[in-house]
Amino acid sequence: MGRIFEVRKHAMFARWNRMAKQFARIAKDINMAVKAGGADPAGNPTLRRIMQNARAVNMPKDKVEAAIKRASGRDATNYHEVLYEGYAPHGIALMIETATDNPTRTVAHVRNVITKHGGNLGTAGSVSFQFRKMGVFRLDPAGIDQDELELDMIDHGLEEMGESSGDKGEPQLVLRCAFENFGKLQEALEARRISPLSAEHEYVCAAPVELPEAQATEVLELIDRLEQEDDVQRVFHTLA
Repeated sequence: MGRIFEVRKHAMFARWNRMAKQFARIAKDINMAVKAGGADPAGNPTLRRIMQNARAVNMPKDKVEAAIKRASGRDATNYHEVLYEGYAPHGIALMIETATDNPTRTVAHVRNVITKHGGNLGTAGSVSFQFRKMGVFRLDPAGIDQDELELDMIDHGLEEMGESSGDKGEPQLVLRCAFENFGKLQEALEARRISPLSAEHEYVCAAPVELPEAQATEVLELIDRLEQEDDVQRVFHTLA
């Protein structure tokens, strides 16, 4: 069928793989949210937030509902969030967020991937001091008075607000707050009937490290490989 077909096929498979990983991550997040706060989104703000994130990655509604139903069942898998810390090559710090029902298996896989790529797994607290856990909300800026919103949200924990671009280049308004104010800011946005495109926590590095291109490529290859692991949800790093 020719080279063009092969290129298109590769692009399609890559897109499907990304979607499958995103859907699996959302399903685990739903599982943990339902276990912690119940299956009713009206009384479970964490579940409401995750359902918003599911819409942001175009996860079908029936898959979201099926994940909630599974999580509510007696035989549902119990996932636990476990955070691992370590170093990639060239001193780049890593925070590896996982959702697992078997930490022994997960830590072995994570350690194996990091070691094979020239890094090492650290102990709790070895790199976390370089990061700050923050709540991050991404909004569609259309129809929003940004000055008014910023003044209002400051009273609810907002620390910074700025503009960014989404995966497809679309404009986004990004709000950040200390993680302890995450719920407060979410409630304030809901009170204004603003539905975020996504709302998640992130580990933010205050002093990112710049590396030459070849070294940065090594680090990014390790991060990409870690993110392919089934139990790994997200990887945060200090690479600029």
